[in-house]
Amino acid sequence: MYLFYLIQACSATITLLAFLRLFVRLRTMEKKRKIKILFKREKIKKRVRALAKKISKDYAERPLVLVGILKGSFIFLADLIRELTIPVEVDFVQISSYGGKMFSEGDLIIKKKIDLDVENKNVLVVEDIVDTGHTMSFFLEELKKHSPISVAVCALLEKPIRRKIPVPLKYVGFKIPDKFVVGYGLDFSEQHRYLPYIGEITG
Repeated sequence: MYLFYLIQACSATITLLAFLRLFVRLRTMEKKRKIKILFKREKIKKRVRALAKKISKDYAERPLVLVGILKGSFIFLADLIRELTIPVEVDFVQISSYGGKMFSEGDLIIKKKIDLDVENKNVLVVEDIVDTGHTMSFFLEELKKHSPISVAVCALLEKPIRRKIPVPLKYVGFKIPDKFVVGYGLDFSEQHRYLPYIGEITG
């Protein structure tokens, strides 16, 4: 009996050590990665406030639903909604490629659909970054099936040089060159979302 408990204890210790080694390795990788700051916290905050002011004016006395695309938009949407001066409803969707593809050029599926009824309402899609336009174009077509009054897009970042499919963006935070950026909700292998700024991975 004592041998049984001893084996269990050893097994739990080994599992804990393996977890700690993985955690340390991930943190070390993150520290080694070089990130050049593009937009500091205060600049982002100022731009989000300006976007919210424009949205509040454009949708005054009009039913508005904000739909955030997970996961990258969650911080942007949270800050944006706190700056709005109009009542809104909020929902989220999650979109991914078949087979777990890393890029959005493949066939897309909606993993989490809209829960709210957006029929006869104005919908503002909130996205972290629009580059090729493939994902956004796909989702806008899906939204039309719900019969909203109108659909518009608010993107924190836009990469015009990467555009392959025309997508109308009504509100844009910042336009950026073809660089891989992280922070403020954007990630690299699920890392760096927590950063208060937006930065470019340079190494």
